[in-house]
Amino acid sequence: MLQKLLKQDIICINEIILSELIPVLKIRNQIEIIDSMRSLPCISYSIFWEGIKALQIVNLKNGINKVGLPDIMISQHCMDANLELWSLDKHFQLMSKYLSLKVFYP
Repeated sequence: MLQKLLKQDIICINEIILSELIPVLKIRNQIEIIDSMRSLPCISYSIFWEGIKALQIVNLKNGINKVGLPDIMISQHCMDANLELWSLDKHFQLMSKYLSLKVFYP
């Protein structure tokens, strides 16, 4: 399915995701994956601190703890840009129950 979406040119990434993943991939010497990620369209992101605080409040009120700031920022970006997030991270699955976050788990 991922290959199909790549061919349809409907997958994008942002600098937050790249900043989280590239250091780990570099340490593992997975240059091909890094190059593939860098070839995706990169959607710009403006930090909206009040929105981030509001998301964290929703999380805490619903017992969702220990969600890192990058995950909160990624969630906010996806909601603001009406993007579906592909992730295996359970934090996103939990947050999608209480937020307008669209998450796909491949």
